[in-house]
Amino acid sequence: MHKIHSASVAYPHPSVRSAPPRRSGKAAATLWQTACAVAALGVALAAPAQAQALALPAPETVTLDKLGYMSTFPPEGAQRVDLSNSYKYPQLRWAVQHLRELQPTRNIRRGGAAPSALPADPRPLGAVAFDDDKGQPITVDQWFTRTYTDALVVMHKGRVVYERYDNQMKPYTPHLLFSVTKSFTGLMAAQLAHEGKIDPEALVTKYVPELAESAWGDMKVRDVMDMTGAVRFREVYTDPTTEIFGYSWSSGLLPRPPGYQGPTNVYDFLKTLKKEGEHGAGFVYRTVHSEVLGWIVSRATGKHWAELMSDNIWQKLGTEEDAHVMVDSVGTPLQGAGLNATARDLARFGEMLRLGGSFNGQRIFDKAVIDDTAKGGDREKFKMGGMAFRTGYSYRNQWWVLHNADGAYEAAGIHGQFIHVNPAAEMVVVKLSSHPVAGAGFTHPLTLKAWAALAQAVRR
Repeated sequence: MHKIHSASVAYPHPSVRSAPPRRSGKAAATLWQTACAVAALGVALAAPAQAQALALPAPETVTLDKLGYMSTFPPEGAQRVDLSNSYKYPQLRWAVQHLRELQPTRNIRRGGAAPSALPADPRPLGAVAFDDDKGQPITVDQWFTRTYTDALVVMHKGRVVYERYDNQMKPYTPHLLFSVTKSFTGLMAAQLAHEGKIDPEALVTKYVPELAESAWGDMKVRDVMDMTGAVRFREVYTDPTTEIFGYSWSSGLLPRPPGYQGPTNVYDFLKTLKKEGEHGAGFVYRTVHSEVLGWIVSRATGKHWAELMSDNIWQKLGTEEDAHVMVDSVGTPLQGAGLNATARDLARFGEMLRLGGSFNGQRIFDKAVIDDTAKGGDREKFKMGGMAFRTGYSYRNQWWVLHNADGAYEAAGIHGQFIHVNPAAEMVVVKLSSHPVAGAGFTHPLTLKAWAALAQAVRR
């Protein structure tokens, strides 16, 4: 994910479509506090040039050991993290490891089988030195710290060659993945398309007729899968009349302000969004497409997203821990931003992708699905998304494709979440973080340098 729970353009719910009347007193204060909370979360994304001007806290000053959040019984005052501050910084550092203590979730069961093996072959990769994006020397361990990393797992040829945790993170701790969630949803849809259970050229309304009056009424499923559908969905984090607030209030991501009259679940919110532009003209990153795609997947299978995750992926991988996904007031999963899982289980998932869809003696995705995803999408259409920091990339089945010499592709989420797959180097990297800046643009040039350094190191 590149932005908090989305990124894009769409009509607000009718209750917030035009500037609201002036509020005073408690209602106005609550709206302002909500706006500030979202902006602080960085649910957005200042352009990289703006972000460079930010004065970030020294990583060692915002560790959970130093902050002491939720460490007394009961937690009080500055130690307390709840829905009113969990998306502020540095409280977010605690929240991303404890989401189900703050929000309703649905479990993704690992099943009763023994975990699949993750053989270890430790190497001193932390000492690997490379030049950062400004030409200054840095090591992998220093990059880990500088980017507020909570967990890093590097696999090479199916073996864990480097594994490190910080900030109270443990191998068994689930971490909020933000938009990495989208990539699971995208592969589910791509597999169903391969099996003939979803037609990418069909209109969305074939599966979800409830969206007939929305932006998706005349949109093809493929435009949802690759985010080339035109929907007005604005993300202005200081303006509560923009659609990111409608999404956050309807899903329960943020407390609703006094007098709120809008939708109270994600699917009702999606029905309010209108078309803006021409479908298929170009890529624009919008989390709401992932929610629609998840809706299509559930309609095509008759199963809840979490059930599909458990039956078709989590149990077959032989994961060590259950995962879970945030749900709204009627149990709808946040299929674009709500998944929580451990770094080791995500490493299993990444290794399965590297192996072409098989792992633990199980065929999880057909190789044709993985190959179609890894080849990428339309690079010309991608340019229209305005992501200059991802020059040369494309987007396919809700995965970012680098189009580099190694054929790398990745799932990504705000605040520094990654599953990075490098087929040529036979490498998988999982990075889970709680960076103060949400947007990928701030750290992306350094991230690319780190991927290249790790790929070179494991090849030695």
